Amino acid sequence: MATVLIIGVLVLVALLVVFAWSRARRQRSDTQTRTEQLRERFGPEYDRAVAEKGDIRSAETELIARQKRVAGFDIRPVEVSQGKQFADEWQVVKASFVDDPSIALRDAEALVERVMAARGYPEGDFEQHTADVSADHPVILEHYRAAHEVSLRHAEGHAETEDLRQAMINDHAFFAELLGENPQVAAVAPTDVQVDAGPEVEVPVAAA
Repeated sequence: MATVLIIGVLVLVALLVVFAWSRARRQRSDTQTRTEQLRERFGPEYDRAVAEKGDIRSAETELIARQKRVAGFDIRPVEVSQGKQFADEWQVVKASFVDDPSIALRDAEALVERVMAARGYPEGDFEQHTADVSADHPVILEHYRAAHEVSLRHAEGHAETEDLRQAMINDHAFFAELLGENPQVAAVAPTDVQVDAGPEVEVPVAAA
């Protein structure tokens, strides 16, 4: 009787060990799958989140929260007529760069924000905008970040005309992708990425 009891206990322990091992393996597999999915969706934004949060778990929690937040938005392509209007406005902003690069960059950023609003992204500060947009446009978002960084440096008097020109190009790349998700808009609203700085100009420092 005692032998049967011992054998029964050993079998039970073995079953518990197998169950725990199987569960741990499944959790590792689920974690690995989640990581792969987040890396694929967020691209460079995944690495940025890990660097900012300091560990993978916190970063992935943040990225998942972004996905859930954006899933609640009504994100939609820009209508053809509105897209054509935006593209026409870009041409005006681009042309103004020769006369006043700082104002042109300011207007370009404002135009990008209007396109985001037209797509269905809610109002917010720069950090909230980038967090929201990262769920759908993680790669091209780097251009938007770079342009904004130039704007901040310009406000401190540390940006040259060429820096502002490159910021305009970066804003355009982001702007064009936001418009281009509607093929009809992309077809009727071409936008030229080149920004002519014209002759050497003195770039006024933005007011604090």
